[in-house]
Amino acid sequence: MRKTRFLSSLILAGSIVALSVAGASAAPKKDFKVAWSIYVGWMPWGYAADTGIVKKWADKYGITIEVKQFNDYVESINQYTAGSYDAVTITNMDALSIPAAGGVDTTAVIVGDFSNGNDAVILKDKKDFAAIKGQKVNLVEFSVSHYLLARALESNKLSEKDVKVVNTSDADLAAAYKTADVTAVVTWNPIVSEILASPDAHKVFDSSQIPGEIMDLMVANTAVVKDNPNFAKALVGIWYETMAKMTAEGADAKAAKEAMAKASGTDLAGFESQLASTKLFSKATDAEAFTKSAAIGSTMDRVRKFLFDKDLLGKGAKSADAVGIELADKSVLGDKANVKLRFDPSFMNAAAASKL
Repeated sequence: MRKTRFLSSLILAGSIVALSVAGASAAPKKDFKVAWSIYVGWMPWGYAADTGIVKKWADKYGITIEVKQFNDYVESINQYTAGSYDAVTITNMDALSIPAAGGVDTTAVIVGDFSNGNDAVILKDKKDFAAIKGQKVNLVEFSVSHYLLARALESNKLSEKDVKVVNTSDADLAAAYKTADVTAVVTWNPIVSEILASPDAHKVFDSSQIPGEIMDLMVANTAVVKDNPNFAKALVGIWYETMAKMTAEGADAKAAKEAMAKASGTDLAGFESQLASTKLFSKATDAEAFTKSAAIGSTMDRVRKFLFDKDLLGKGAKSADAVGIELADKSVLGDKANVKLRFDPSFMNAAAASKL
């Protein structure tokens, strides 16, 4: 499940030690490691590893790629930030707040999807978002759920001062909702679906109302990509071959989705329900166009300001400009001398042009 962190301070402290390795120039190499965790938009990575698609593309470029599943999303990012992995599946917000803010220059090689309803604000016995005012809201603090709440409040002319955030583990949210004391929660699928099965649960805001703002990425260490572009090409080739297989018509596509569903702990219907609330960029042309759009800059500007307000842009950050974010057109949000997160559409462009 796509868990995000409230342990970033520990991770950032650990990452400082790794900067001399992870942030330095990387030498050309042959063996690479990729970390991923359970979430509807990232299940294709496990499937690709299990069915030989990863090996096929690694062999094409004369390299090896180990794709490892982590049950703990936080730990996967921690391992990447420390330099133990070359690439990781991650949200745009966490890419900025953990490796980038920790000093590890990171490139988004694939923009895989954005949440289009998978994340939601749910109220008990209330159908109007305005009823959230004055309530305790249970969520994973400093997560994409926290960000969604902030955007929902803003959209309804309220602020976080109008509610009380209660930090709650994602593993406990569904059970917590069933208690009398919990009347408002913010979470993501499949927890959203589980909670909404209760007749008193009402979804009053979801990520489809802020389209494109909660992105799911495959990022890689920038120095590794620079010195080993074939690694990035292989990752993109793996992704779009798997996308083509799972989105085709017929028995093969059904079997692929059934395998992903089983691996994520649901059935085909449950998996397809989650896919329905995910804007999956199954074609490289669509992913490239989105990455080059003005929406990325607008979103990342909101995200960096949210993170700065929560003191999550690194120790000593004096403004939201502390960490530079390079967009597809090479323009930079924030400090141009400290660019640590980059959106690079070039590899998606190569896939779209059949030049991998």
